[in-house]
Amino acid sequence: MNPTMTRHLPADDVQRVVLHDEIHTRPSATFKLPALIVYVAVLNKGVSSASELAHLQQLPSQIDLQPKMMKGNFLQLQCGHYKVIWERHTEFTRYTIVQPLPTHAKWGSQLPELASFVATGPEWLRGIPGETITAIHLAMLNEGMDDPDAFFKARQWLGEGTVIGSKMGRTAGHQSHSHLMTNLRIGDDGFERMLVLAAPDTSENRSGRIAQRLLELETYRIMSLLSLPMAKTLAAKLTQSELRLVEINDRLERKIDKDEQLLDDLAGLAAQVESTTAENSFRFSAARAYDAIVQQRIAEMREQPLSGIQTVGEFMQRRLAPAMATVNATSERLLALAQRVARASHLLRTRVDIATETHNQKLLEKLTKGQAMQLRLQTTVEGLSIAAISYYVVSLTFYLGKAFQAYGVNVSPEMVAGFSTPVVLFICWRMVQKIHRSLRND
Repeated sequence: MNPTMTRHLPADDVQRVVLHDEIHTRPSATFKLPALIVYVAVLNKGVSSASELAHLQQLPSQIDLQPKMMKGNFLQLQCGHYKVIWERHTEFTRYTIVQPLPTHAKWGSQLPELASFVATGPEWLRGIPGETITAIHLAMLNEGMDDPDAFFKARQWLGEGTVIGSKMGRTAGHQSHSHLMTNLRIGDDGFERMLVLAAPDTSENRSGRIAQRLLELETYRIMSLLSLPMAKTLAAKLTQSELRLVEINDRLERKIDKDEQLLDDLAGLAAQVESTTAENSFRFSAARAYDAIVQQRIAEMREQPLSGIQTVGEFMQRRLAPAMATVNATSERLLALAQRVARASHLLRTRVDIATETHNQKLLEKLTKGQAMQLRLQTTVEGLSIAAISYYVVSLTFYLGKAFQAYGVNVSPEMVAGFSTPVVLFICWRMVQKIHRSLRND
């Protein structure tokens, strides 16, 4: 960006230009009609951008391809009389070859063979790194919309299979800009076939938008269905897990096993469910996202029915909707199972906590009783201690009296000991009470 463009603004956020240009990163191709679009989408798991670059470098491109050109995940290469568009997405990579329609595949031809007429050559197509998920031959002509035999000729071009299609772009008061016909079947050459009959004055930009919309519709339809086999396989595992949870809940209710054993079983089941959720949550979320794009592309087509055949939207609703319902139901079932396991675990932990609190209460009661007994014993010992101390003190006074008597003092040791006994007892008792008060104050 030219610095002078922002001289009257605060400094740009580091992502401003990137986020702004995102809307321009994947423009649709522009081309004249009639044209043949050869489209291949491959899953790119384990495929690096470097290997895709090496494959693109085999083309007779007018530019010298460099690794830095791949950072935007989009390239449009002009290769003589045809162009190649490369687009890398999170899970798949798309290759779109736009070329003039071969002369033998003109309007009304009998199921023309197309694979060997691809401008890049069949060997280059076979060498695309990745695994094919969608392959389409899309023929676009600027004639045939008003042909009364259009349906019959389209069937000849498409081959066997039920034809579906529609008038596209038709709104109230406006004629459609093109007609679509396809059977959505994979032919012997590995490609599906689509046929678009456009108005003679169709612009190059509109041709590109129509092609991009149809190719994305079929690609995202297949990508959304990637989770269907996974959902069907997961259904049996979920049934086993649900039965196991029912059995654990029954043991929990009837108190058949120890809580430790039940906790161990629940922890194992929770770990299994969590692992299954981690393995499948991305695939299910991606399926919903892809399905939303499919529905958006169908809405953008603004379909009106062609006489005697189903529209693409109706066909998708009847075939794709049940599949996505299965995927969504399995996803919700997995989530519900995880929640039920969590509730069972919480219930068992609550029971264990209550049992622990009851056990602690009993221990506290026993401890309290022991302390009371110890206090009574201590009181008894204190009484005996007072008596013992008093006995020794009185004995000392007795010997003191005898000492005075031996010295010549007229005193009776027994009298001295007898009269001192109450005094000694009182003094000892007061000393013990003073010690108790001091301990309480501390």
